[in-house]
Amino acid sequence: MRFGWKLANVLPMVWQRVARRIIGLRVFVAGAPARERPLLLVSNHVSWADITVLGSVLPLSFIAKSEVKSWPVFGWLAILQRTVFVERKARGETRRQADEIAARLSAGDVMVLFAEGTTSDGNEVRAFKTALFGAAQSSLRLSEAETVLVQPVAIAYTHSNGFPLGRSGRPLAAWPGDVELAPHLARFLIEGRVDVTVAFGEPVRFDARSDRKTVAKLCEQEARRLLADALCGKLEIARS
Repeated sequence: MRFGWKLANVLPMVWQRVARRIIGLRVFVAGAPARERPLLLVSNHVSWADITVLGSVLPLSFIAKSEVKSWPVFGWLAILQRTVFVERKARGETRRQADEIAARLSAGDVMVLFAEGTTSDGNEVRAFKTALFGAAQSSLRLSEAETVLVQPVAIAYTHSNGFPLGRSGRPLAAWPGDVELAPHLARFLIEGRVDVTVAFGEPVRFDARSDRKTVAKLCEQEARRLLADALCGKLEIARS
């Protein structure tokens, strides 16, 4: 049983490492994910490649919009990682979705929330949506833990074939929602090797008295700082 649990958590990470090699991603890490559980990672969102990038670094599961399920290949990888698919426009579903995420957090799963609710051009962090931060509060009700760690993360696409992408070149990796996946993936593959940094920030402790909007703002500010430092080469990084 224990072996099966380990396999179920590690196998998706192995698949993601194979995928990142195939599509030419070279991943570097700054900082480290917190060891304490429950743990909710809140990240900026740049591209379809983010799922492979983060999923190759440590065993985790995603909180993603329902459309991801239909993506070629990457939708399958998201399902493999036991992603919780949410309907962002279904406001009446927010509480139920938060409870589902909370149950996974309480069970010890590391969950990733793309808190902007959409993708950016890779040069900036957009405002974090606060609704699903309520999952951290819900997990306190479902577990004996007094606090939940909410850790900000920044994903920064930095180089292509060894050359800095720069502000104008970074949208190469970014995937706006109105662009079809297949053509963007083809252009990405033609470009060659792309370097990306995953930067882990200082965790925020979320307890019964915490305000989700305040926590979301703190995480947004930290993710913004991490992204800026990663793009400027100010972080100490190691190959993943």
